[in-house]
Amino acid sequence: MTEEEETQVRAQMALLKTEHSDLDLAIQALEARPGGNALPIQRMKKKKLQLKDEIQRLENRLFPDIIA
Repeated sequence: MTEEEETQVRAQMALLKTEHSDLDLAIQALEARPGGNALPIQRMKKKKLQLKDEIQRLENRLFPDIIA
């Protein structure tokens, strides 16, 4: 991986982590409301898991498991 590619991956990871954090805050706010609709919360949680998977995939590109 070139230095430029690594920089791009790190930038993408930072964006995804920010989005993940924002979703977490939004979920907490919706869950705190009494009588809220569960469907938007479920969708946000699913999106949050997808972001987590994508972040993990990018981390694996930066730090591959090399078994010697």
